Amino acid sequence: MRILLSEGSGLTSRQVAGRLGALGHEVEILSSTRVCLSRFTRQVRAVHEVPRFGRDPFGWLAAAERIAAARRIDLLFPTQEQVTVLSARLPRLGVPTIVPPFKSLARVQDKVSAFRTLEAAGVPQPWTALITRAEDLRGITIYPVFLKRPVSTASSGVRRARSADELAAAAHELGVGASELIAQVQVSGPLAMVQAVADHGRLTAHHACLRVREGVGGGAALKQSIVLPGLRDMLVRLIGTLDWHGGLSMDVIIGDDGPVIIDVNPRLVEPANALAAGVDLVGAMLDAATGGSGPERPAGAAGVRTRQTLLAILGAAQQHGTRTAVLREAINAIFARADYAGCAEELTPVTGDLRAAIPVLVALAASLIRPSLWRRFHAGAVGPYAVTPEAWAEIVAAAA
Repeated sequence: MRILLSEGSGLTSRQVAGRLGALGHEVEILSSTRVCLSRFTRQVRAVHEVPRFGRDPFGWLAAAERIAAARRIDLLFPTQEQVTVLSARLPRLGVPTIVPPFKSLARVQDKVSAFRTLEAAGVPQPWTALITRAEDLRGITIYPVFLKRPVSTASSGVRRARSADELAAAAHELGVGASELIAQVQVSGPLAMVQAVADHGRLTAHHACLRVREGVGGGAALKQSIVLPGLRDMLVRLIGTLDWHGGLSMDVIIGDDGPVIIDVNPRLVEPANALAAGVDLVGAMLDAATGGSGPERPAGAAGVRTRQTLLAILGAAQQHGTRTAVLREAINAIFARADYAGCAEELTPVTGDLRAAIPVLVALAASLIRPSLWRRFHAGAVGPYAVTPEAWAEIVAAAA
């Protein structure tokens, strides 16, 4: 098939491009920036310029449909927040895709709706309060607490507060009173990433992995696959309740009383660790998109580790801010030493694809020259695909 990815920036896009190419598909990408991560792989055959999604979601959509028609695309594969507008326009979309019904997506896309949906489905979450005005902050007496905007991407709308004064400052920064905010008490424990694929309300594949080592922006520089007791049953219940179709991902904290969900994404997120553990989530997405998904795929093996060298290098620059720390982390990650021993590279594998090394080498050189340059790399990866509150309001209005 000739498959068009909805965005070339972001970790998920790069991993999906690599897997689709390995499966023998022709991969092309849409990008609102001239330089994007998914450009640097031989698996991508063409890059098409489109308007920035967060600023103009329907301008992006018009360009995507025009390009898909001209290139005779068989499937538009959503890898980032473009899933929102594709779902909203699904009945009138001019190209095949795989997205949930909009009424289902709207129940988890913003954090307030997701909280209510998970609560109704009996899915565990941290203690949560909805904040509609500054006076509501007085009801929060347990700290630390995370204050979140309803719509944000890659933690851009999340603040951590350790006291009432910090909470008030965070609420002012996030615009309390202008929109509803959500506050969740911090749960201590490791972070796990959960991915699932569904075919019209039926779970067809799932996976979970731990963030063993944190990279830039809270991403995972090192992951390890795990088996979470009760996860499958929880996913079956949630997916059935939502009549979900396509990818669904969650961030989970494994606390003393068991796992609790802290974030939901209505799309597939970083599927490479799952593949290394034996679960082909990208293949499951293609099956669901083409009506060929058979029985549910078995769970993968536990204990499989993978690394993302690019995140490790930028994470060292962010967390330590010294050239020595950056160089040490780069050597360990590139040569699979220390914590990274025995780990396969999931983001930029260079075997048979030397072009994939370019982003890593550029990030390393920049971080050694000036560690603070990590901010430019991180902002450049998130900005092109992030859905803004204004864009989400426009999409909701158009779907009404």
